[in-house]
Amino acid sequence: MILLIGGILLLSSGFIGTESKSAHDNPLKADVDYTNHRTIDPVRLHSFFSVSSVTLAAVGDILIHDTVYQRAASGNGTYDFNPLFKQVKPYLDQADITIANQETMIGGTAIGLSSYPSFNSPFEIGDALKNAGVDVVSIANNHTLDRGEKAIFNAITYWEKIGMVYTGSYKSKEDQAVTRIVEKNNISLAFLSYTYGTNGIPVPAGKPYLVNLINPERIKRDIKDAEKKADAVVVSLHFGNEYQRLPSAEQKQLVKEVADAGADVILGHHPHVLQPFEWLERSNGERTFVAYSLGNFLSGQHADYKDIGGILQLHVEKSSVGGEKVVTVKNPSFISTYVDQNFVVHPIESSGNTGLYKEINAHMNQWIPELTFNTK
Repeated sequence: MILLIGGILLLSSGFIGTESKSAHDNPLKADVDYTNHRTIDPVRLHSFFSVSSVTLAAVGDILIHDTVYQRAASGNGTYDFNPLFKQVKPYLDQADITIANQETMIGGTAIGLSSYPSFNSPFEIGDALKNAGVDVVSIANNHTLDRGEKAIFNAITYWEKIGMVYTGSYKSKEDQAVTRIVEKNNISLAFLSYTYGTNGIPVPAGKPYLVNLINPERIKRDIKDAEKKADAVVVSLHFGNEYQRLPSAEQKQLVKEVADAGADVILGHHPHVLQPFEWLERSNGERTFVAYSLGNFLSGQHADYKDIGGILQLHVEKSSVGGEKVVTVKNPSFISTYVDQNFVVHPIESSGNTGLYKEINAHMNQWIPELTFNTK
C-alpha cells in the first residue's frame, strides 16, 4: 500500500507541475512566481485512481411449509407473505444487492400447493421477497425437482415476470448459459448456484439445465467464465449435513476447491441451522469469505436452532489504479433472526432474549473475531 501511494504521488506530480527550488528554500520570499502552478484535473485523476463499493446481503433458506402458507392465506385463494418480513425488511432493503435461498419452487396454486417432503409454494412468496428488498434467488437445492418440470417452468416464468434474478435452475440450455450478473455502483457481481442432489429424484434425461448439480470441475469452469464478465463471483452451495451446527469435512474440502478457483464469496445452505463464518486464504494469497450455512430464514421448523437464521452483510470494494483492478471483500456484519409462532421473522436483538443473542453471536464469530453485530 505504501508503494502504491508513493506511485500515485509521483504520477500526480506530473499533473501538478513544478516550483523553483528556491521557493522551498525560502518560503517567506515575497516574489515567488506561482504562475506555473496547476491543480490536478479531477477527470484525469479519477481515470487513474478510483474506488467503488457495494453492499451485499444474504439470507438463508426460504422453506415454505404448509403451516407458513396457511398463515399467509388472505382468502379467495390468494396469499400475503409481506407481514412475515415486515420486521426485517429495513435490513434487507438497505443493502445494494440482496440474495436469498428460495428452497421451495413457487409453482403456484394451479398445480396444487404442497409441503414436506415434496414442496410447491404460492407465487406470492416471490412478491414478498421482492417487496422486502431481495434482488437474487438461488433455486438449486434438493427440492428443485420436487414437483417436476411444470413447477420449475411456472416458477421461472413468475421470477421473470416480477424482475427477480434467479440462478441454479433454468428453463433451457440457452438460459443456463447466461451468467447471472447484477451491477450496482459500478461493481458487477456474478451469482452461481449448485446443489449436492435432488432427494433421489433423477434429473430428466437430456435436461441437465433444470438444476445445477455440484461438480467441482464444472464449478471451476463456471467461475473462470464468470470472472471474465464480472468484478466478483458469489457462489451458492447447497451442501452439508442437516441440523449440524459445524461444517463437515466434505464441506470444508469443497469450499477450499471453490475458493481456489476464484470465488470471492461462498454462501452455504441446507443444514437449516447456522454454521460459523470463516475467511479462507486462497492459494494465490487472496481471501474468500465463507458462510457454511445461513440457516433457515423463514420456515415451518421450530426448536433446536432450526427457527434461527440471519442477515449477512458484506462490503465488496473495487479499486482501480492505472487500469489495474483490485476487488476486496471486507467488513462482514451479521444480524441474527428468529421466526416466532406466527411465522414472523424478527431480529433476535429486538426480542429481549439477551442470552440467545449472545450465544448466536459467539457461535457465528468464533472464526472471525472482527465480525460485527448491529441492527442500528
